[in-house]
Amino acid sequence: MKLAWNMSEKKKWYQTNSQSYPQLWWTSPARLSHPQDIVVLEPTAMQVRQQGMSQPDESTPLAAGIAVIKGYLKTLPPTPGVYRMISAGGDILYVGKAKSLPKRVVSYTQPTRLPIRLQRMVAQTRSMEFVTTHTEAEALLLECNLIKELQPRYNVLLRDDKAFPYIAITKHEFPQLMKHRGTRKLEEATYYGPFASGLAVTETIATLFRAFQLRNCSDSVFGNRTRPCLQYHIKRCTAPCVGKVTAAEYAEQVRQVRDFLQGKSSDIQAELGTQMQSAAEARDYEKAAQLRDRIRALTTIQSRQDIHAVGVEDADVIAAAQLAGQTCIQVFFFRQGRNYGTRSYFPSHEKDLPVAEVLAPFLGQFYAGRPVPPQILLSDEPAERDLFEEALKCQILVPQRGEKFRLVEHARSNAKQALERRMAEGATQARLLEGVAELFGLDSPPERIEVYDNSHVQGAHAVGAMIVAGPEGFLKKEYRKFTIKDEGAAGDDFAMMREVMRRRFSRALEDGKMPDLVLIDGGLGQLSAVTETLTELGISDVPLVAISKGPDRNAGREYFHQNGKPSFQLPENDPVLFYLQRLRDESHRFVIGTHRAKRAKALVSNPLDALPGVGPARKKALLHHFGSAKDVAAAGLSDLENVPGISKSLAAKIYGFFHEGR
Repeated sequence: MKLAWNMSEKKKWYQTNSQSYPQLWWTSPARLSHPQDIVVLEPTAMQVRQQGMSQPDESTPLAAGIAVIKGYLKTLPPTPGVYRMISAGGDILYVGKAKSLPKRVVSYTQPTRLPIRLQRMVAQTRSMEFVTTHTEAEALLLECNLIKELQPRYNVLLRDDKAFPYIAITKHEFPQLMKHRGTRKLEEATYYGPFASGLAVTETIATLFRAFQLRNCSDSVFGNRTRPCLQYHIKRCTAPCVGKVTAAEYAEQVRQVRDFLQGKSSDIQAELGTQMQSAAEARDYEKAAQLRDRIRALTTIQSRQDIHAVGVEDADVIAAAQLAGQTCIQVFFFRQGRNYGTRSYFPSHEKDLPVAEVLAPFLGQFYAGRPVPPQILLSDEPAERDLFEEALKCQILVPQRGEKFRLVEHARSNAKQALERRMAEGATQARLLEGVAELFGLDSPPERIEVYDNSHVQGAHAVGAMIVAGPEGFLKKEYRKFTIKDEGAAGDDFAMMREVMRRRFSRALEDGKMPDLVLIDGGLGQLSAVTETLTELGISDVPLVAISKGPDRNAGREYFHQNGKPSFQLPENDPVLFYLQRLRDESHRFVIGTHRAKRAKALVSNPLDALPGVGPARKKALLHHFGSAKDVAAAGLSDLENVPGISKSLAAKIYGFFHEGR
């Protein structure tokens, strides 16, 4: 078949031929850069009978994929394991596990029993890889880890790689209370959590400092204090660093914090209430007031936990809601009977998958590399529940009544509300992208918008930056930074933009990741520079738009520039204008942050770090001999030769490094 490379013609071709090929599938316009992105699959037997089609020959993509899979069946051992299906380009299409590899893999050679999604996958399969395991539970864990790492296109994907935050109490004579995120090193601290968000941990820790007054400084700061810090004066710390509290008294503070975090909040409050009453009776009103404030602080923490679970100590409550082919999974964290917050997840999957088939892979990926609580409460029965219990070594329940059912239903209600909010936001985003397409004369709403900006101070620390946005909002994993390498370009906005574009689109020609729209923070000069650069690379079909500040550089009065069209402005209350401003401002924020980080690093850098052949020991010898890096740079050759550990040849290199070209 013949394919036109214009995007609108591609879509027109699809619309014309979709009736002739009922299983023709359409990817987003951004992906249609190669002929293999359009795949005609073998029709099912029912479609052959209904439409009078003839059976396809062996040259069809689906038949070729089936032949590849059949070739592996002859040598597969009848053991549990994990398999990977790989495309002609080496991309991982799917990762699956099996109790018996041959029995599972052979199912892919029977296309009439496969859903359309898996038929597409088989049609693209050109090789497979296998790993055998001792048990099916081991295969399940390996599958989940590989899916999380490789992100195969045809698997249900949990696109979340953030570690949960914890509260940590360090091991020390005077322990530190701190927030921790990342790998838990249990020999160094005791951890409490996980919490749903960093904000939840920050708020809880701030309240604990008010209530129990543990230190928050690092061990190095603690060991070098000679007088109390501000935390002591505002009654957030008892200043153990300078002996304002004994080790025994501080240990009692730590004991109370541990008990509170372990769910004994009522006992601690009762204990503090008794102490407050005793202080009041002894007319020590200042101490009584302090204890009163501590009790109030603890009450504040408890009041934030609006969900109380009777009979639930350590458990995760997980509930799913589906709407219009999308799924939201809500997770509530309960530890020591206390609610540590909730988080929403939106796994990526095919629209026709039922909840059970989404929930099962979610569980595997969610707990891959994360601590598993003793109990997991689910809203729906997951596929292979017994296997998950064996692999995760926990109890999985789907309650139907009682307190646990109430918790699950509350989580399900939250999931439904979160999904409705997300879909409303998505609809708004879709309307904005339609407005952008109409405004700039695009064939369809853009799937990938790239926005470029650069920053420097009189040519110093020059950087360029690219941010990416699409139907799902800002795609921060796609952001890129460009350190300007051409010294002649630094300080020249046009030359900097040329370098950034040359580097970005040279790579795009290799990987095929082309944008549907390019926005440039600048005027006609920047637009001309970008156009010339792309023309040199042979790229002429990428829409370009430059955004320049209007009169007095006021927001809302921006001018938009396109090649071959007059510049124009939008009404100040136009939603599309606000959206384009957000894109421009995000690129500005990103490039300014990159520039400032580069400049800050340069301010604390040592000129001796760049010396060839000079390691830490020789650097230390030079500084001890001369006193400063500035004096090393000004030293004569004979002075450098007199430094211990510096040979004559190395002295010559150092001298040449600082004096060459002067």
